[in-house]
Amino acid sequence: MTPPASLPTDESFRLLVDAVDDYAIFMLDPSGRVVTWNAGAQKMKGYDADEIIGQPVSIFHTQADLAVSEPETMLMHAAANGRAESEGWRRRKDGSTFWANVVITAIRDESGTLRGFAKVTQDLTERKRLAELENISRLTANIQVAREEEQARIARELHDDLGQQLTALKMALAELENDLHGGQKITRIPSHIEDMNRLIDGTVASLRRIATGLRPIALETLGFASALEWLIDDFARRYAIVVDASIRTAHVTLDEAAEAAVFHMIQEALTNVARHAHADKVTIELGRQGEACVLHITDNGRGAAQGALSEHMSFGLLGMAERVHRLNGTLSIDTTPGSGFRIAISIPLDAAGPHDAQKSIRHD
Repeated sequence: MTPPASLPTDESFRLLVDAVDDYAIFMLDPSGRVVTWNAGAQKMKGYDADEIIGQPVSIFHTQADLAVSEPETMLMHAAANGRAESEGWRRRKDGSTFWANVVITAIRDESGTLRGFAKVTQDLTERKRLAELENISRLTANIQVAREEEQARIARELHDDLGQQLTALKMALAELENDLHGGQKITRIPSHIEDMNRLIDGTVASLRRIATGLRPIALETLGFASALEWLIDDFARRYAIVVDASIRTAHVTLDEAAEAAVFHMIQEALTNVARHAHADKVTIELGRQGEACVLHITDNGRGAAQGALSEHMSFGLLGMAERVHRLNGTLSIDTTPGSGFRIAISIPLDAAGPHDAQKSIRHD
């Protein structure tokens, strides 16, 4: 039997590359221009070979990538290290984008001279979409847990705080009734009235505190800076924790929703300090940096290992992370055992509205 004739090596490789249509596989010259084009590249990116050969690799990148010279950086990295890999959005001929895994390999001849680059691109859009759906599912589950915890907290406060005070008020009324019906001296009546007034004042304060946890009424009545001052004063008084706060709002312009979100972020951070940090001092700084409102919250508590941070984030700081996300902001949390928590939040000021004059708060 006559063995089949073998194809030339170059021809075999070309047929192999052209047969792969799930990956875009093509060559670039040393300057980054397309010199070959396979069927997978045409299918993925939408260009015919005669349209794309000779074009710079930057044609596939988004404006955000071009602004930071991403195409040139990848080629320089591949040339220096032999290989560069990244994931990000890439553009098709019709302007649509897809999530791509890109590997660029430097091609050199026997003398070490750079002859060009081999580029392999895989479309991972569907995989990314599934990962995002999984993240949404986990986030939804965590939000539900956080909501149930918040409902349980409110129920405890209603029962332990308001419930006890109302019970005490009822007992005070019963004592007054007994005295009146029992013919006791009228001189005891002012004392009963004083006790009931004290109980009513405590009940109103508790109700205001619980309501503020649900919606910051103080923002509507006091304004942004003064509401934060009230929140910080109340926390320091209730938990005997020193708060050093610098709240500068002269050039911070946020709409009502953003102000409420910042209020709740500080409230949540202080609640975490009271519950978990074992700290005796907290530092809060809020102001403007460039085109962003920046918030830094630091405590001197026991901190946590990085491995435990994700668990902490799932519950105590989940609401904060979600509020930052809705405002297109960024949140970073740094902690190590024994060094407390350091929270940094940046919120763009394009959610803007006119703001009160500057008010600076310091609590030492």
